[in-house]
Amino acid sequence: MPHPLITRSALIAMTLSVTSLAHAAGFALIEQSASGMGNAFAGAAASAEDASTIYFNPAGMTYLPDNQLVAAGHLIRPSADFSNNGSVAGTGRPLNGTGGDIGEWALLPNLYFAKAISPNIRLGLGINAPFGLKTNYDDTWLGRFQAIKSEVKTININPSIAFKVNDQLSLGAGISAMRAEATLTRAVNLVASETFVGIKGNDWGVGYNLGAIYQFTPDTRVGVSFRSKVDQTLKGRATFGGALAALSGDITASTALPENVSVSAFSKLNNQWDVMGDVTWTRWSRFKELRILRTSGVLLSLTPENWENTLRFSAGTTYHYNENLKLRAGVAYDQEAVNDQFRTARIPGNDRTWLSIGAQYKFSETSVVDVGYSHLFIKDASIDDNQTATLNGRIKGQYDGDVNILSLQYTHNF
Repeated sequence: MPHPLITRSALIAMTLSVTSLAHAAGFALIEQSASGMGNAFAGAAASAEDASTIYFNPAGMTYLPDNQLVAAGHLIRPSADFSNNGSVAGTGRPLNGTGGDIGEWALLPNLYFAKAISPNIRLGLGINAPFGLKTNYDDTWLGRFQAIKSEVKTININPSIAFKVNDQLSLGAGISAMRAEATLTRAVNLVASETFVGIKGNDWGVGYNLGAIYQFTPDTRVGVSFRSKVDQTLKGRATFGGALAALSGDITASTALPENVSVSAFSKLNNQWDVMGDVTWTRWSRFKELRILRTSGVLLSLTPENWENTLRFSAGTTYHYNENLKLRAGVAYDQEAVNDQFRTARIPGNDRTWLSIGAQYKFSETSVVDVGYSHLFIKDASIDDNQTATLNGRIKGQYDGDVNILSLQYTHNF
């Protein structure tokens, strides 16, 4: 049996299941281009507007100039506050405050390069971060025995190839090498005093992505893309402080970052208006449990999670003001993977609605700049996580949050 002080809250970061106050469902990050941000990423698997299509659908590279470099950055500010409604502190410890604003500023970069090898073949390379976030409660808050800091960082290296079969059909494929790093801290309740535990782990995983675009008419096309799961076996260490230092040791946790399927459409209505839409399905139901092992194979912790598959719906439009300026708008609805029954202080996210605007200005045939802005309205998320049996108290109440994202992108054709 695991030690009672080693709970799911102490070890959950080893599966990368950090707080999802923003972005896509679970702990995914959809912010992979500023051009897509302005349309709430509607039609991302069909638009093929620039080299960021390497992530959304590699087949779209056949629609690009001979050589293109895209660099983008996203300034992200999630905000969330907890309102207490009957919480109980860890046994023998004071209740204290509600944790403050647990969101923090983050900068998310993307880089893409696509090159023509022949009239029908394109090669590409994408570097991005498909998963991750950072949240931080006050060290002394009422739920400190369940969560304080959660941080996940990923980097995905994604070489790709695209082939134009004929004037209607393009196909694409890529390989993903993904590194993940996770860090977690929380307080540990010793009744008469407190100490801490910190978790760190990392791993490399490999996956792939596939895509196809079919041009039904000169103005209308449909894209389908698939990103595979990426298996991760995180290896790291649990470090306990004070009287529990002897519990420190190496640990492992296996998980699968989920696959997803997107179906997108893009249509040019006339010389001024484009419309686009998208439906994306993600298989978060793979995350049924959290199993933590000592490196010896001894079970340290086993917690049911029971996440659910999700759908994301989006629609957008682009207005061509003139040959140099485009204006964009979009809306999306993004389901959360976390079931209300299993919500924890580390994962208080809920369904969210995106409202997005953006613009593109072409300075020359070689230089293009995109900007995008999105505001995410997050549905209030209730929580009732009772861990009094392991001295960690009961977190009961509601989270109120939103997200603001500002994106900037430079595209160079050569």
